[in-house]
Amino acid sequence: MDLNKSSKKKKTSKYLKDIGDILDDGFILADNFGKVLIANQSAQELIGKNLINKNIFKLINNTDFISLNFDRSNKKFDHSFVHELDDFLKRQLKIKVKKISKNKILIVITDLTLQRNLEKIRRDFVANVSHELRSPLTILSGFVETMLIEETIDKTTLNKFLNIMNEESKRMNSLIDDILSLSKVESEEHILPSTVISIFEPIKSVISNIEKSGLLNNNKIILIDNTVNQSNSLNIEGNFLEITQVFYNLIENGIKYGNSDSDILIKIEELKSNHLKVSVVNEGEGIPEKYLDRITERFFRIDKARSRKIGGTGLGLAIVKHILIKHRAELQIKSIPNKQTSFSVIIPIIK
Repeated sequence: MDLNKSSKKKKTSKYLKDIGDILDDGFILADNFGKVLIANQSAQELIGKNLINKNIFKLINNTDFISLNFDRSNKKFDHSFVHELDDFLKRQLKIKVKKISKNKILIVITDLTLQRNLEKIRRDFVANVSHELRSPLTILSGFVETMLIEETIDKTTLNKFLNIMNEESKRMNSLIDDILSLSKVESEEHILPSTVISIFEPIKSVISNIEKSGLLNNNKIILIDNTVNQSNSLNIEGNFLEITQVFYNLIENGIKYGNSDSDILIKIEELKSNHLKVSVVNEGEGIPEKYLDRITERFFRIDKARSRKIGGTGLGLAIVKHILIKHRAELQIKSIPNKQTSFSVIIPIIK
């Protein structure tokens, strides 16, 4: 009889686990003391690995959740609440808790982060487009109106107008591309990359492309490998195209805002915390200390006239920041005005 009960119990647990494994939401079965009995892969991705036998109250530190008193209440309950994780992304979760028997509690976790991000992106997109596109559109419409009214415009003036209009249309295209790129990265920043790449692959690709592009003046890009083994196999979990975009933006900025005769240094070193530090260093005017905390804000420019002249949209470093958030990495910025500026990417490595 006991064997039959044990067999039925195992079958029930297996059925529940199979159900949990096909769900996109987190699925957890716990006893009335909070010990996790079953947890699917989605739950482990949301609140932590190896959940079995752990105490759910230590994993979900929320007053609404803790106040349910699983072990003290004989009544069945069905509650839901929103919980924000204190993690890199401040992910937002909807947690539904249902007592399904005297000593079994079912917990379903839905990730609301994407929904929250998309709503923020929608608001930001409308605000950004309406504000930033107004200037080039005003310039374009002004020149078109002038050309329609003035019947006798000499060829030199006409060419001047057309060149300005061409530059403004290119600027609008770049702006729209960057806004779309930023929106895509922001909407997906809660999704961890699943591919493994060597950190050297995107960096060497960027160096090669920039050297061929003609962006360099009397300077060059120097790669300095300070890692212990000086090996090309330092691996990270990363999206190749996105990491390439990070280093392209940082190196391009180093060239544009640095002195034309000073080299761009890329220094790579291993940190004790199983992280890699990649620094892009240039010499130039630098960034005043009061602006260091704002430099990654969208559309923030220290010198608007200079940024406009060199073709910046004001979104490059915002894109870098959000790509790094997606990769659980961070950006450190140090600058000594009129001397040296360093943009350092701190990213986890796979041992």
